[in-house]
Amino acid sequence: MTKLDLTLTPEHLDQLGLQFAQALTRHSGEFSPDVIERLRFARQQAMAARKPEMAHVLSGVRQSNGSLTLAGPPSEGLNVWNILGSAVPLIALVIGLITVTWISRENTVAELAAIDSALLVDELPPAAYTDPGFAQYLKQGLIDSKTND
Repeated sequence: MTKLDLTLTPEHLDQLGLQFAQALTRHSGEFSPDVIERLRFARQQAMAARKPEMAHVLSGVRQSNGSLTLAGPPSEGLNVWNILGSAVPLIALVIGLITVTWISRENTVAELAAIDSALLVDELPPAAYTDPGFAQYLKQGLIDSKTND
């Protein structure tokens, strides 16, 4: 009686399986239909037993259109944390856009108020108000006066 070696590694078992598959393929014409059907059934059972282990090894890899891609963990469905994790960046973006718009509007109002106050304080001829470069002159004067202060 021969002794069974229980220390075979998975690589050795895979090589043994490949050798059996090659031998069966070479002699497949010599088998009866009944034997071929039993071999097909045994192959299906072997593949069903092997798939969970392979799925565990390749859990982070997906195949799409002939190319492999890395994927995250399987989806756990919609829960409160997933919804919050998706909504918080969107809310932050909206708040940021509103803040930028508000600050821009405040700056524009402040500039116009400074021009209006400069117009009310100074004594100018009426023709100066219709001059197209007058507003630019006032803005430049306000900027210069702010830097000198």
